[in-house]
Amino acid sequence: MENSPRIKRRVMLNRLFKYVIIVATSIALIFLALLMIRIVNQGLGYLNMDFLKNFSAPYPDSAGLFAGIIGSLFMMLIIAPVAILLGVATSLYLEEYASQNKFTRFIQVNIQNLAGVPSIVYGLLGLTFFVYLLNFGYTLLAGALTMSLLILPVIVVASQEAIRSVPNDIREASIAMGATKWQTIWRIVLPAAIPGILTGSILALSRAIGETAPLIIVGAATAIYSIPDSLLSKYTVMPIQIYSWTMRPQEEWQYVAGAGIIVLLIILLLMNSIAVWIRNKFQNKY
Repeated sequence: MENSPRIKRRVMLNRLFKYVIIVATSIALIFLALLMIRIVNQGLGYLNMDFLKNFSAPYPDSAGLFAGIIGSLFMMLIIAPVAILLGVATSLYLEEYASQNKFTRFIQVNIQNLAGVPSIVYGLLGLTFFVYLLNFGYTLLAGALTMSLLILPVIVVASQEAIRSVPNDIREASIAMGATKWQTIWRIVLPAAIPGILTGSILALSRAIGETAPLIIVGAATAIYSIPDSLLSKYTVMPIQIYSWTMRPQEEWQYVAGAGIIVLLIILLLMNSIAVWIRNKFQNKY
């Protein structure tokens, strides 16, 4: 009986926090819905095949997103192998080979901190290292490598969590059967961790495809009338084109930007849906 008032207080606190969370979630969903409604209302009228096939133009009626779509695609083709290979290799070393000491923990803490560094800092790093030091200039390669650095810590952290989730019993059973450490990693650990690695990688790539600030610093063009034909070509991407349209004073350009945002959101939703599908398909396999 003495604990009855304490139990009642806990029940009341639980209900209070439940209602606070519901209200906070509702507010977020309401503003998200309002934003989506405005974007669709503004941009749907300009969204057609000509918009997807045309290059940038001085007039809203003839402007298109083709250069941005192709530029984003080419950039993803560079970012994905560079960031994923480096990220997975780093996570494998830290989890499977590196000694668990203070220095290793120091590296892991700093990788986690780098995942939260503002993107503009990576833009400045890319400008200094890739554009000036390596003399790549304001090219597709410099932009892609900068974005690879941006998402690399996210992929490393996600890959580490996926590798840690593989039961040690599976590793020990493989070694007991005579497999080497690398054979165990290649045939047992990686196949079991791939769903988590791919999910984290796709979500990181979704962030990369929507970033603007680093690419502005490393010289992505706001208007371009050709598609890249080499790694050292000039380029633009969808967020840069959308940003340039929103900065123009005429009201019609806001509608064009809305159409570009719809295209970008569709691509991001597709990428995130693939990540969810991979997770749901393979999460119970091992």
